[in-house]
Amino acid sequence: MTLAVDTPVYASRRPLRRFMQWLSRIAFGVLTDLNVEGEQNFPKKGPLLVVGNHFSFIDPAIFVRVAPWPMDFIGGAQFPHAPGIVHFLPRLWGYLPVYRGTGATYALNEAEKILNNGGIIGIFPEAGSWAQILRPARPGAAYLSAKTGAPLLPVGIDGMPEVFPSLKKMKRAKVKIRVGKPFGPLKISGKGYQKREQIDAFGHEIMYRIADLIPPEKAGMYSPDPDVREAAKGSEIYPWENTREGQDQYKAPE
Repeated sequence: MTLAVDTPVYASRRPLRRFMQWLSRIAFGVLTDLNVEGEQNFPKKGPLLVVGNHFSFIDPAIFVRVAPWPMDFIGGAQFPHAPGIVHFLPRLWGYLPVYRGTGATYALNEAEKILNNGGIIGIFPEAGSWAQILRPARPGAAYLSAKTGAPLLPVGIDGMPEVFPSLKKMKRAKVKIRVGKPFGPLKISGKGYQKREQIDAFGHEIMYRIADLIPPEKAGMYSPDPDVREAAKGSEIYPWENTREGQDQYKAPE
């Protein structure tokens, strides 16, 4: 299945992205024991928001590997715990950077343009990979679905944090990807505080959909296991709530 989507920002990168997808298939084939379920659930075209759990800084690479089409990404502008190559590859692919604490105005505005043009956005609603259990969504994914009418495709990712440790032991990590069924778009009718409550509720719905696609012991507060939910208390605290990572220096093209 293939899809060519021209977007306002990165249409010129399409050949490069196809090449990087090809490389990712080779890399994951050699370095991991990869199993993908639910590939039949990938829609043939956008607009679409692809949402997944975020337990490792290399999670976007698995989206590149398993998706049948190139997509745009929203992601953090800073990679404080990632090796240098991880700083280079996202910029080579091209993505919409978010400086935490700046409101993400540029990234959200550009994502709206891409979705309204029939494009596809990959986004990790938790907005960080600081823990290996599922955490609440930040408002971006729910907001974009409600604003643009784009449906969402949930993807469960398991095993990515073990990729590099396994390589050091000369082993291939077992990575399992489960693709759920599209849902939405989400609709918001309220204003002000009521609107934010609806967005937060939609965020929880997104995370429950993802939780169904990963092992219950990793689903955190969304797990059906009460012991797992109890152990996850405190994970809902966003560690960058009061952080400002420099300036949102990117501006949308005129």
